[in-house]
Amino acid sequence: MLDVRRIRLLRDLSVHGTVTATARAAHLSGPAVSQQLAALEKEAGIQLLERRGRTLRLTPAGSLLVEHADVILGGLAAAEADLEELRGGGHATVRVAVFPSAARVLLPRVWRGLSESTDPAPALRVREHEPGAALAALRRLEADVAVIHAYSLLPRDVPPGCEQHHLTDEPVVLVIGPDVAGRHGVAPGEPVELARFSTESWLMPGPDTTCHELTRRACGAAGFVPHPVALASDFSVLTALAAAGAGVALVPWMSLPADAGDVRVHPLIEPVSRTISAVTRTGESRRPHVSLVLGALRAASRDA
Repeated sequence: MLDVRRIRLLRDLSVHGTVTATARAAHLSGPAVSQQLAALEKEAGIQLLERRGRTLRLTPAGSLLVEHADVILGGLAAAEADLEELRGGGHATVRVAVFPSAARVLLPRVWRGLSESTDPAPALRVREHEPGAALAALRRLEADVAVIHAYSLLPRDVPPGCEQHHLTDEPVVLVIGPDVAGRHGVAPGEPVELARFSTESWLMPGPDTTCHELTRRACGAAGFVPHPVALASDFSVLTALAAAGAGVALVPWMSLPADAGDVRVHPLIEPVSRTISAVTRTGESRRPHVSLVLGALRAASRDA
């Protein structure tokens, strides 16, 4: 019989990468983790780990067991959630990892909605993360909910052992200043083809973001390579520069600043969209306090 606690340690090793990091996350010593993993190998009757240099790596059998571990641990989490609900639990701390524009637009509504509809409300702890880092924090058990995005031209895989909960879809729009609109004879709000703006200077998010790659792919699909004159992680900066005539930018609807200044917003004839989702570990969405936060996120997304 395989010990579930040892299976959890093997899964944690696959996430954290080293025995030291796994031990730190499990509040154990390194030797204790090594002993438990060695005991799991004896239970399994097959080698689960192999040493490469100074690190341990999963064998094919270890990787297979980790895949099953996600199912097993997800089922346990669901069972614990059902028992917690029967006990009348449901008010605890929920840690949310969320990308910046969703943190600005959705989280204030979530906070307000929880405080007005539940007593006592779950205590929220918010950490701003780009989607990849948010998912990593979820897998490392440093977050309970990860709010992420994916573009229609740039899908994002959800890690094993996680559940995805759709929140909303939003368009990606082109923002331009009045001078650029005048040069191209574009009426306010008129749908546009990106190819018309191939010779314009482009304002883009930083190259380490999926939003940067989204702009490259959208422009590539329109038949040209964008030439950036500004790179900024904050869409409000890009929008302000567009209003000043410095260039043009693709911006997700939710990322438009409340006061965009003298800027024109145009939908795309060939639509590009951004999907916003909440991700939880398998089974965790049934925990009462996590379920409340997911419900508040859905309500906030409808109102956004």
